[in-house]
Amino acid sequence: MQSRMQNPAVILSGAMQPIQEIFKAVHSGGVEGQTLELVHLRVSQINGCSACVDGGVKTARKAGVSEEKLATVAAWRETPYFTDEERAALALAESATRLADRADAVNDEVWDTAATYFDEKQLAAIVLMIGVTNMFNRLNATTRQIAGAWG
Repeated sequence: MQSRMQNPAVILSGAMQPIQEIFKAVHSGGVEGQTLELVHLRVSQINGCSACVDGGVKTARKAGVSEEKLATVAAWRETPYFTDEERAALALAESATRLADRADAVNDEVWDTAATYFDEKQLAAIVLMIGVTNMFNRLNATTRQIAGAWG
């Protein structure tokens, strides 16, 4: 497999810095790093972004995510490894990523459950992580970025 081009955020000068600033803001939002990494990984799995799944697993390991969680995040509903907070974040991540699957993609139940575990600042961090991950998934999938190529 060969990529079509470099990631557009690398090619256009000035694009990567603001994206990195969003990531810094996300990580200052008060959500556990492991939870953010699980959100990133699950969104990337849904979107089939091999580069982000590969990088996400590596980053999640560095953040201390267990091998059990890494192996089962795609089936988080059916496993005992995830906390209630992680489950709420993963449900929100799936709903916000699959917007076209139903008219009320992020329904009140999903949102209200997340809001019982996370305050507004934390919810903002999770929603931004979902959004930036979806953006990178689309950039990477469109340009066929290669898993492992981003150091």
